[in-house]
Amino acid sequence: MAVHIRLRRVGKTKAPTYRVVIADSRAPRNGKFIESIGHYNPRTEPVDLVVNADRARHWIKNGARPTATARMLLVRSGIPEAEVPPAAR
Repeated sequence: MAVHIRLRRVGKTKAPTYRVVIADSRAPRNGKFIESIGHYNPRTEPVDLVVNADRARHWIKNGARPTATARMLLVRSGIPEAEVPPAAR
């Protein structure tokens, strides 16, 4: 089972907010997820970004691969472990 750290879209039409979740790579974007580790609201000034750093580090250490956008948000929130993608298998 390939596990990814990715964004799950929530909110109203044309007013998206996102949850940072751990999900199986085969699950749909807004479908079943394993754990929610934070949230992101790009529409506020400054941007509202909250991530549970301990849980993010735990999942990255155990092989979860962040998507490109999730990686950028994790690095912005102070989790440098997300910066280097794991070796291709």
